[in-house]
Amino acid sequence: MRCGTRYGALLGPLLAGGAPPDLVERAARGLGLPERGRYAVVVLGAPVPEAAVAEGADADGARWWWCGTGDGDVAVVLLGAAGPAGAVARLGEHGAGPGGMSPVVGSPARLGAARRLAGTALLTCAPGSREVVRLDERLPTALLVSGPELSARLLAEVFGPLLAVVPAERAVLVGTLEAWLECGGSVGRTAVRLRCHRNTVFNRLRRLERLTARSLSRPRELVDLVLALDVLRLSSSAPPP
Repeated sequence: MRCGTRYGALLGPLLAGGAPPDLVERAARGLGLPERGRYAVVVLGAPVPEAAVAEGADADGARWWWCGTGDGDVAVVLLGAAGPAGAVARLGEHGAGPGGMSPVVGSPARLGAARRLAGTALLTCAPGSREVVRLDERLPTALLVSGPELSARLLAEVFGPLLAVVPAERAVLVGTLEAWLECGGSVGRTAVRLRCHRNTVFNRLRRLERLTARSLSRPRELVDLVLALDVLRLSSSAPPP
């Protein structure tokens, strides 16, 4: 159901949070939301496809209530047997996204907090992405987007010299780091993925370490690099050095 229906009017107070208990109870009763259940909220950064706005329960028993807000379409999901993963998969099947999903909450009274957390999850989606992500799988990145000033400082502190190199070289070094992380720190697997020699991967990683003054072999410094990489990924354009 879309904005302008009674669902939108009833969901509004629940999603805003802070509503008095009697209003929460009336809105939940009007929507048919059980007093206790496994709920999640989804916030989309683009209009929901009509095919994703289902009437009745999904195959796994999940039920959806949609409404539009000024920031995009929002859904309350009473999760089915497949849980959050099943809900995310269903949205992906219908081409919905980008989107963020909150952690599971146990009652309609918690939907306001869930709405805020789902919005934070949405912020962890890279520009141009169509993915729907769960906050519980993006917690470190969610911390970054929750503190934009600190994130910008982290990026400048860790990647400042890297951002000063020519864009082509920067892209190669960043791409090598991303591949190395995805390959579990294996230089050999990274070389296969990038279709280059192992020594080429070593040389690029050493160059990255020199530019950032951080070692990939030191856990705390590796955390700096991974978090700075997340900030860079989420930036539509890198800030000037």
